[in-house]
Amino acid sequence: MQRALAYGAFTAVIAFLLGYFGETWMGWVLFYIGLSVHLAMHYRNFSRLERWSHKPVLDASLEGDGEWDAVFRRLYRHEKELLEKIEHRERDIARLIAAVHAMNDGIVLLDGEFRIQFCNKTAERQLDIDSSTDRGAAIANIVRQPRFIDYLGKGDFTRPLVLRLDRYFERVLSLYLIAYAEDHWLLQVKDITQTDRLDSMRRDFVANVSHELRTPLTVLSGFVETLQEIELDADSRRHYLQLMGEQSQRMQSIVQDLLTLSSIESAPPPEDQPVDMASLVDKLYRDAVALSAGRHDIRLDSDGQGDLLGAESELVSALANLVANAVRYTPAGGTITLIWKISAEGAEFAVQDTGIGIDPKHIPRLTERFYRVDRGRSRDAGGTGLGLAIVKHSLNRHQATLEITSKPGEGSRFATRFPASRVTGL
Repeated sequence: MQRALAYGAFTAVIAFLLGYFGETWMGWVLFYIGLSVHLAMHYRNFSRLERWSHKPVLDASLEGDGEWDAVFRRLYRHEKELLEKIEHRERDIARLIAAVHAMNDGIVLLDGEFRIQFCNKTAERQLDIDSSTDRGAAIANIVRQPRFIDYLGKGDFTRPLVLRLDRYFERVLSLYLIAYAEDHWLLQVKDITQTDRLDSMRRDFVANVSHELRTPLTVLSGFVETLQEIELDADSRRHYLQLMGEQSQRMQSIVQDLLTLSSIESAPPPEDQPVDMASLVDKLYRDAVALSAGRHDIRLDSDGQGDLLGAESELVSALANLVANAVRYTPAGGTITLIWKISAEGAEFAVQDTGIGIDPKHIPRLTERFYRVDRGRSRDAGGTGLGLAIVKHSLNRHQATLEITSKPGEGSRFATRFPASRVTGL
């Protein structure tokens, strides 16, 4: 502005001097020429500014004349700072959206009419939402569950809604609506399938334990009342006491297996201590012979030399359960074979029998606690229903697997496979 004023003052002085010396018309001509040039310069700079204002861009070549150049420099600096702030905000928003997409919980943003404004990838999977086409659609048109629609209609969102979906497999979702930003809603979707399954297993476990202990307790209670109220001869008393001892032993076995299972589940990972498998397999064979008491043909097929790394007590518990089950469920005269083999892939201990066999539909559930194919037969055989659960947890802690193959009437094969990393001496 100072430069423009100086230029105007200079032109006025020259025009005044020309007028003073008698050249008035020339002074006015010079004055108007100077003024026109001055106005043309301002008009040109103003036009550039006006065009730029319609589509502001960061242009370092935007320059002006005189004071206009300072104006353009300031505009350039402000525009650059503004763009940097916008870019910074966009990065923050992008990180925030990425974090929301990475959440394990589903997030759906709804407007006041419960129309979808945004959802993360987890919510897309959980509720089968397609964010590219469902944005703006009513959530009730996407999640067409009567209980969910009723939940929205009642408007009481103080408690979450537990929703069970059976689209591909049973899933249990917890949906919670939270008000935010005046009339908008945030729908939080939490997958509680595993928690619900664990709760169900816990309830079944408590019910099964109660059921398993109630039978021997009822028998004991009945015998105690009999002994207290009725005079019995020595043989009858001895017989009742023997039955009471058997029931007491049964309860003790259940409690012992429960304690074993609990200690395995809560114990830290097993230390990698070498376990002499040749000695252990030989002991399992001798135990099978003693438990069979001559009723079965017990065989040992061992051609592998090598030890396992792990906890010997847990391995003994797991493998001995497989041996005891084979003896327990194989009719007299049957054959039971204990197999121990080493290969480049790892090691395998298997128990193969010619027993009653198992229907394939039961095999996936055999390692569940207290699951029985035939409850009456299992109790008569002396099983607690916890043996294979102990086997499963012990093997999991040694990165081993249990493979069960069986045919009703032909026998069963229970094979434990240990990875090569657990085998020494390969």
